[in-house]
Amino acid sequence: MAEKTGLVVSAHPGDFVWRAGGAIALHVKQGYRVKIVCLAYGERGESQWAWKKAGVKLEDVKAQRREESQKAAEILGAEIEFFDAGDYPLRATEEMLDRLVDIYRAVKPKFVLTHALEDPYNFDHPLASHIAQEARIIAQAAGHKPDPDRAYTAPPVFLFEPHQPEQCNFKPQVILNIDEVWETKYKAFQILAAQKHLWEYYTRVALNRGMQGGRNAGIAMTYGEAYQRLFPSVVSTLS
Repeated sequence: MAEKTGLVVSAHPGDFVWRAGGAIALHVKQGYRVKIVCLAYGERGESQWAWKKAGVKLEDVKAQRREESQKAAEILGAEIEFFDAGDYPLRATEEMLDRLVDIYRAVKPKFVLTHALEDPYNFDHPLASHIAQEARIIAQAAGHKPDPDRAYTAPPVFLFEPHQPEQCNFKPQVILNIDEVWETKYKAFQILAAQKHLWEYYTRVALNRGMQGGRNAGIAMTYGEAYQRLFPSVVSTLS
């Protein structure tokens, strides 16, 4: 039986926790191997608190954010790989893109989670989404590092909810019930102590999506995560 796997491509450490922590923990609980690719440490854009200290160095901030990200991933049950692409601005190299293609082929994810296509408040986010999509497509190319024994099928892509969805043209098409892993996700929140102001915000987001999910499905649920599908769902029945 093929291994059940998932891939998350996140611009910064906080992104995979706030926006996809429930999906990660839930699928790990269901026996999936989930790999997170964190493109940047958020050493500039997510770390304003660190720069208020006298004499702080960039490498010190990176090290602290790496440690936090690693701990958060461990709580969620996922493995994580860092690309150190920098942030504000995020700039991925050809080598990073090539590495992500290799990850697609090695992990063979059954699904991919990444950022929304638009975000006028944070240009790093749609860039991360673009990189995730480009690597997914290149991984399909038979002529890219040809290997006749390679088996790879491009997975469905789900875009996780941005901070201000209305401004990002984000329309939820999937609401994931994360009730059984909410406490795990919230525990991962607490690793990101410098962004404590977001704990309550993303709790409210989860509660809102949980209420919407319950009303749409006709089942009781409290916490949810919203996703937008990038490609059509192909089915044999509509019931």
